[in-house]
Amino acid sequence: MIIFITGGVKAGKSSRALELVKQRGQFPVSFIATAEALDEEMRARIQRHQEERASLGAFLTIEEPLALDQALLKAPSPAIVECIPMWINNLMYYRRDGDFHALLERCIQAMQDVIVVSNETGLGNIPFDEATRRYNLLLAEANRRIAAAADRVEFMVAGIPLKVK
Repeated sequence: MIIFITGGVKAGKSSRALELVKQRGQFPVSFIATAEALDEEMRARIQRHQEERASLGAFLTIEEPLALDQALLKAPSPAIVECIPMWINNLMYYRRDGDFHALLERCIQAMQDVIVVSNETGLGNIPFDEATRRYNLLLAEANRRIAAAADRVEFMVAGIPLKVK
């Protein structure tokens, strides 16, 4: 089963993903982390997420900023992917966004028993700069494609999950 959770920044998506795995009670859970600790704020954010996971049960953390498809193939089920926006950010940062379509297709093919966390884009204005517009286009495409493949889609608003699919 593929569960796709999307919503705004800090809307409770990560907590919802953890809540869903806790409800299932099926541990250990593979946690595929796409973020890299490149600055102090991100290090602190990653640490908070690690502490939150540690309080819930056994997690196998797989840190993979680029080869998400490979991480999905080798991660024991069930798994959480946290998060698609950071993965796309990394593809752009490392100039691998030309591989986006092929990588996304391989990721979707590799998804089995997984909860995928993303940010919703397109609820705001059109960004001024070309790089941010490209990022939004890639994220929107990833969201649409993953949502189409998902068995269940939830949209988080102020910590409340809304069933979309």
